[in-house]
Amino acid sequence: MSERAARKETANVVWSGSWVAERLGVELVGNGKPDGDRELRDLLGLALRRNPKRAHLLVSNVLGKHVPQKPSVVYGVGFELGRRVRELLGDAEARRAVVLGYAETATGLGHAVADGLGVAPYLHSTRRPVEGVERAGGFEESHSHATSHLLLPEDPNLLAGECGPADADTDAYADAPLVLVDDEFSTGNTVLNTIRALHERYPRSRYVVVALVDMRSPADHGRLTEFAAEIGARVDLVARSSGTVTLPEGVLEKGQALVTAHEGAGSAGSRAAVEQGRRPCTRVDLQWPVGVPDGGRHGFTPAHRAALEPVLPAMAARIAASLGGARRVLILGFEELMYAPLRLGAALEDHTDAEVRYSTTTRSPVLAVDDPGYAIRSRLVFPAHDNPADGPGDRYAYNVAGAGFDAVVVTVDSTADTPELHAPDGLLAQLAAHTDHVLLAIVPSYVPSGLPSYVSERQDPPMLPEPLRGPAFSSYAPDEVGWLLQDLSDTELEAPTEEREEAIQSGGAHYAESLPVEYQPSAQYQSLFKAALDLSAARVARAVGTVTETVLAERGARPVLVSLARAGTPVGVLMRRWARHRHGLDLPHYAVSIVRGRGIDANALRWLAAHHDPADVVFVDGWTGKGAITRELSAALDGFGGFNSEIAVLADPGGCVRTYGTREDFLIPSACLNSTVSGLISRTVLRSDLVGPDDFHGAKFYRELADTDVSGHFLDTVADHFDEVVDAVDAETKELLAADRAPTWEGWAAVERISEEYGIHDVNLVKPGVGETTRVLLRRVPWKILAKRGAGADLEHIRLLAEQRGVPVEEVDELPYTCVGLIHPKYTRGATGADGRAVESK
Repeated sequence: MSERAARKETANVVWSGSWVAERLGVELVGNGKPDGDRELRDLLGLALRRNPKRAHLLVSNVLGKHVPQKPSVVYGVGFELGRRVRELLGDAEARRAVVLGYAETATGLGHAVADGLGVAPYLHSTRRPVEGVERAGGFEESHSHATSHLLLPEDPNLLAGECGPADADTDAYADAPLVLVDDEFSTGNTVLNTIRALHERYPRSRYVVVALVDMRSPADHGRLTEFAAEIGARVDLVARSSGTVTLPEGVLEKGQALVTAHEGAGSAGSRAAVEQGRRPCTRVDLQWPVGVPDGGRHGFTPAHRAALEPVLPAMAARIAASLGGARRVLILGFEELMYAPLRLGAALEDHTDAEVRYSTTTRSPVLAVDDPGYAIRSRLVFPAHDNPADGPGDRYAYNVAGAGFDAVVVTVDSTADTPELHAPDGLLAQLAAHTDHVLLAIVPSYVPSGLPSYVSERQDPPMLPEPLRGPAFSSYAPDEVGWLLQDLSDTELEAPTEEREEAIQSGGAHYAESLPVEYQPSAQYQSLFKAALDLSAARVARAVGTVTETVLAERGARPVLVSLARAGTPVGVLMRRWARHRHGLDLPHYAVSIVRGRGIDANALRWLAAHHDPADVVFVDGWTGKGAITRELSAALDGFGGFNSEIAVLADPGGCVRTYGTREDFLIPSACLNSTVSGLISRTVLRSDLVGPDDFHGAKFYRELADTDVSGHFLDTVADHFDEVVDAVDAETKELLAADRAPTWEGWAAVERISEEYGIHDVNLVKPGVGETTRVLLRRVPWKILAKRGAGADLEHIRLLAEQRGVPVEEVDELPYTCVGLIHPKYTRGATGADGRAVESK
């Protein structure tokens, strides 16, 4: 169908953004061309979602994610954009280009763009770590529901532009253009941050940004030119259509109110078990070609493309033979697996008279409203079925229920063909309630089999330095801990707390790229610390003994303690002291950096693997809050064989680990202060201009604070109680070793509930437990503190800090923690404390 005919056909159809536009005043404005507004409306509808950064969602009609569309249309749009890029670059440069697509929405679009270029290798970012594949980088997508992206090419030189065929001149492939593909270019933050990060590691002279729609505001338009000048490269933009979104004042608050009012009603219903016995699932044997990747997670080369193209018709014919008399068919892909089902769907259009549509499932929660003027008419909810690294959670299929499909072909990779997929509340059962025929087609998950033959000989990475030790780095004795860090003491890294908070929440910076100004405790606060230490030292000693004895019983008599800097380091030192005091063991102890959203220091792991058996390594932290670092470590270690991702912690109030000293949420005095109770070491730093690919993460040694250092006093005071708690430790250890200590993740559930109840809608801004609440008051911009009613001495320092910062403490009942710190949502320097300008208090 021609574009003119398509417009004529839809001329009298209600625009799928009118419901949101009428209620919120959101408008799509074309780029000034004749019929520009209509062009945007043909491409985009509007919906609402729970997101503290952006209430509205631009819903593409041609992306194939939320709205079922003809697969030939979806593929054709991407392919045509690839042809435009080829014209822009010219044939010679197009032959050298590399295409990078964004997970999850643009994985299929990016692949189609690469096909349009014709000869370009393709890679897409992923949120699924894969064991054995080293990360070639990663980045954050600040406005997304799931923010962290990994780059996992099988060929480590792919992003460096050195991936030509075996007989090619490798110099001809240097400085290859990089083509970045996303579904929309809104502010430009994500793409520019990606280019900035990749340019540090793989500099090149030319980038091309590709999007279905360019929706930048006038204020954002000049940033691309300025950015290109800043990095000294050419950056072009290719988009199918362009315009802007106009947002009236208060749109976030109004949008969230609408979501609250409509959520849970009608088509936005919750997940439920469904009886599917009368409609069994039919498996289709695709006979996917051996050696052809399921997509671009690890790279997809022109050779892979040449192997796939001739077998697509036969695979489509196998699907067609299983459809029976179906007249309206949906090919339903799976999250990042968009390209394989898209190509199968396009080929199926040629093998059946049935009407074929294509869309995929997604991680993103969006409100569904059954109204013709709203882009998401229905929502199916089902559990994740690929054992995701970030733990269990809901997934969604939009505009499938009630759409009249009499057959749905579910296409997933083999990693996702799990019991959860087939469960009574799983995706297949949910679909069976809305269609007569469910088919399941499995694409084998690609397992990288080694480096391609055309990769130039790799050099061994340079030798890593020995660990830093006191007194040259930290106030700890040299045998207490070795820091697998680089010394950044002479680098200016501190920024005012308010500036850091605004940069972090706006997506302009990651929290690990700077340091807060070190808190200098008042005399009153120092007195509180000493009183708290005297009160809780025996309690801490008991927890230290219990967790150490549990580790020795379960992980062998000679574990290698590796604490997560810096909160884990005092605990690691105390565990080492207990093992020596009680058993005469001299355990190795190191401190490494782990950064939420960026992972653990890979070079530190490389050093540990070279000097110790990874199976002996026991990771140590101070306490758990909601379990974010627990999940981060598990995901980060997927690519490193031999390490056990379980963390041993002093206190586990969040129910996130199985090795702990206690699950009570009590005051651990080392949480009361910053560097002055942690060996005078700052929190760790990860910034591309300071930490190269072969460097350890960084930190500072605050030598100038030696007069106020209580690190040794804290350790000695706790260790002085070791003898008196031995009997209690033995009894508790025996009980724990016989108990079911499986993580309950109660903390995560509580944080999600608090986030929704207080209108924050971002679990990263909810910090549960005494330790995390203290960090909020010392390092971030707090909004309010929730305290369990009747909590006593454990909260005296919290109340003092809150008073000093003008932050209200709200006593509540049935709080699973002693206290919870809430970071100010949507922080700007004009919205501090609890003035309610960003979020209305409940």
